[in-house]
Amino acid sequence: MRFSLVDRIVQLEAGTSITAVKHLSRAEEYLQDHFPGFPVMPGVLMLESLVQAGAWLMRHTEDFRYSMVLLKQAKAVKFNKFLEPGNSITVNLIVHKREESTWTLKAKSTIDNESAVSARLILKQFNLAERNSDFKKSDESRISELKNQFSQIWSGNSGIR
Repeated sequence: MRFSLVDRIVQLEAGTSITAVKHLSRAEEYLQDHFPGFPVMPGVLMLESLVQAGAWLMRHTEDFRYSMVLLKQAKAVKFNKFLEPGNSITVNLIVHKREESTWTLKAKSTIDNESAVSARLILKQFNLAERNSDFKKSDESRISELKNQFSQIWSGNSGIR
């Protein structure tokens, strides 16, 4: 199951930073069980929204050269506020360090201008074909799909959609 946890990118500076927004709707399937009577976005999904925003920054910077971006490590994770249906979380990531295929990002998010989640993330990018050449077409297909998704959440020049 895939969760798209970035609804809109509002600021994007290749190789430097990204700001994105996720609006939480009561229609999100996982809210039925988390928690009955007090629906909130699970903390792991709040963290995943940071990871996904960081991945969009990396893809954009690298001109979608890699099909995969995975979380390698999350350090100093702090949860400060619940995200309830009807609210939005704004995530901001700044590149701290780049080495080959591994990036370290300082990540923070807010809900109504109050700190929600913060972390230092280490993300790794790669193509499946690097490990097995049979996956070259899979990489190409995934990159095409990602470019389409990106065009729906980022408007480019205006910065705000």
